[in-house]
Amino acid sequence: MGQSNYSSAPSSGSGVGTSKGNSTVPFKKGGPSLAVGRGEKLSVEKGAGLTAKGRAKYNKETGSHLKAPQPQGGARKDSFCSRMAGVVEHAKGDAPRAKASLKRWNCPSW
Repeated sequence: MGQSNYSSAPSSGSGVGTSKGNSTVPFKKGGPSLAVGRGEKLSVEKGAGLTAKGRAKYNKETGSHLKAPQPQGGARKDSFCSRMAGVVEHAKGDAPRAKASLKRWNCPSW
């Protein structure tokens, strides 16, 4: 039988997703850890959302291509506003981060 990558004995760096040479780093369920204190996302008072540093970290760790907000208008803005309005409408609580992002994107009626 083949050698398992899940042994309890120390390996020579052949573990799944743990060596430094891998291009992607495994992270907790829900995505990379982003924090206000490290400057990766804005506080609710400042409009919520990710900063350029936060977008860069997220893109690097997930292979995504998140873009900056588009408050001037366009298809991305329309799509974002309608999606986020649904989040606020169906939220169990107050949804302050969602409301702050709607305000930051200059969505109508926010």
